[in-house]
Amino acid sequence: MRAAFIVPGRLDTVSGGYGYDRAIIGGMRTIGHSVDVLECAGHHPLPDSAALEAARAAWVAVAPDAIPVIDGLGLPAFADLTDDLVARGAVGLIHHPTALEAGRTDAARDALKAIEHRLFPLLRRIIVTSQATADRLAKEFGVDPARVRVVVPGTAPALRCTGSGGPGCTILSLGAFIPRKGHDLLIRALARLFDLDWRLVIAGPLLDGVHAQSLRALAEELGVTSRVTFLGEQSDAALDALWRGADLFALATQFEGYGMAIAEALKRGLPVAVTNGGAAGALVTPEAGIVCEVGDQVTFSKAIRRLIYDLPLRASAAEAAWRVGQTLPDWPAQAEAFAAALV
Repeated sequence: MRAAFIVPGRLDTVSGGYGYDRAIIGGMRTIGHSVDVLECAGHHPLPDSAALEAARAAWVAVAPDAIPVIDGLGLPAFADLTDDLVARGAVGLIHHPTALEAGRTDAARDALKAIEHRLFPLLRRIIVTSQATADRLAKEFGVDPARVRVVVPGTAPALRCTGSGGPGCTILSLGAFIPRKGHDLLIRALARLFDLDWRLVIAGPLLDGVHAQSLRALAEELGVTSRVTFLGEQSDAALDALWRGADLFALATQFEGYGMAIAEALKRGLPVAVTNGGAAGALVTPEAGIVCEVGDQVTFSKAIRRLIYDLPLRASAAEAAWRVGQTLPDWPAQAEAFAAALV
C-alpha cells in the first residue's frame, strides 16, 4: 500500500495530534507500507492564501497510486477541491473537528463548522481517534457511521512512576498552552486547597503566548506562584523525569479527541484527575482516578483534595491506573489497524 499524509505545518510539531501522525506513519513504514509526507505551509485551520496555495500544491504532489490522507487540522484548506477529494477517494484523519476548539471567536467557529459539515460527508473514509469523536461526527456533521473507523492512539513502553517521595503531592499536567486544555480551571481548583501541600507542574508547547502569560498572571493573582511551575516544550528525557517524579496527573480539559497524555499517565501507573471533555474521561475507571464535569471547578477541587491527602486512596488509584495502562494498545498494533482502515 502507498499512502500520502498531508499535514498542516511541520510534522515534527510538538502536539498530541502530530505525535499520533508520526507514530502511525513510522509504524506503517515499519510493516512495509510506502508513506509519503506532504507538509502544508500557511495558517490553519482557517486557511490564509498561503495555506490554500500549499493545499493545492500538496494535492498535485500526491502520487497517482497513493491514498490521500488529510489531517483534519489542514482539511479546511481543501474546501475548493471537493471534486478532487471525491474522485481520489480521500481519507480524513480527524483528531477532533476544528470547530470544537475552544478559544475561537463565534465567527471562526461557525465558519469552520460550515466547512467541515460540507467536507466530512464527501470523504471516502474518516479515521478518528476515539468513539466519542465518531459519535459526534454522525450526530453533528451528518457523517455516515459506516464510513468511519476508530483507531485510538497507541502507547509506548514506559517505566512505572516512582513518585516525588514527598512531602506533599507533585501534580503533573501536560498539554499545550491553549484555552482548551483548561489549565486556568486547574489552577483555580488547586488554589482552593491552600491548606494542603501540593505543587503543580504544567508542561507543553507554547502555542498561545498570550494565554500562557494570562496563566502566570492568574497564579500570581491567586497567590500560588510559588507552587506552580510553567514549562514549555520538553525533551523526551526531561518528560520522563517529570513523569517519574509525579504523584498525580491532572487535566481540566474542555475537549479531547482522545487524551494521549491521560493514556500515558495510566500506562505509567499514575492516578488521574480529569474533566470529561470529549473522550478525556473514557479510559479512566472509577478506581484509577476521578472524572468531573467540564468547568465544575468546585467539584474538581474537592475530588483532587481526596487524592492529595488520602495516601491509601492515592496508592490504590495508582495500582488501578497501572492495571488499566497495561491493557492499552501499543503503536505497532495501531499502525496495523490504521493501514487496514484505509482500504
